[in-house]
Amino acid sequence: MCANYKPATLAQIAELNLPAIPFAYENEIYPNFQTPLLFQSDRGLEWRLVNFGLIPKWAESREIAKHTYNARNETLIEKASFKESLFKHKFGLIPVTEFYEAKYINARAQRWGVKRKDGQAFFIAALYEITKINQEIIRSACMLTMDALDHPMMKEFHEPGNIKRSIIVIPHQHILQWLNWESSDISQFIQGFPVEEFECFYCPQQRQAKNSLQLSMFDEG
Repeated sequence: MCANYKPATLAQIAELNLPAIPFAYENEIYPNFQTPLLFQSDRGLEWRLVNFGLIPKWAESREIAKHTYNARNETLIEKASFKESLFKHKFGLIPVTEFYEAKYINARAQRWGVKRKDGQAFFIAALYEITKINQEIIRSACMLTMDALDHPMMKEFHEPGNIKRSIIVIPHQHILQWLNWESSDISQFIQGFPVEEFECFYCPQQRQAKNSLQLSMFDEG
């Protein structure tokens, strides 16, 4: 399951003619980190800085986000953590440069990355929520995933066995359709990303500088 990724850069967002991201964010994201999220409001496309890991309205702390950063599309309606966001059509997109998965070689896990061959950002389908804990308003989101047993690239990742998962990529041309979707039936969006447009690569864990941020020309909004 995708628990670590690099969000899109400001330059990548500008290349796609999307609104600029008006706040700073870290270069690499893990559960309970703050990440950019694109969503549709009455004012049009907007960005929010949200917690990676969905925090439902009934949660008592942020700790639940360590278990809710990925959500299986097949069981959204059954899961208390996600079903309210699904029924209220709280669909968002997480902009990504590359994400990381474990590939097992000689029974040992190696960290591999996946990115677009053309260097563009891509967008992972997400659900988001807004809640309040101890008078603090918290915005959060999770990535949606799908079965990947038949996906030529993603079936090579995760632990050995017959459970393989992939994030759901929303193609650029369908961004607005996804963000404005008004049904809990999202089956038409559940498809594996085109392998010919992506590449995977060995990417051992690097020591990251603390507080490394993507800085915007705007003040935080």
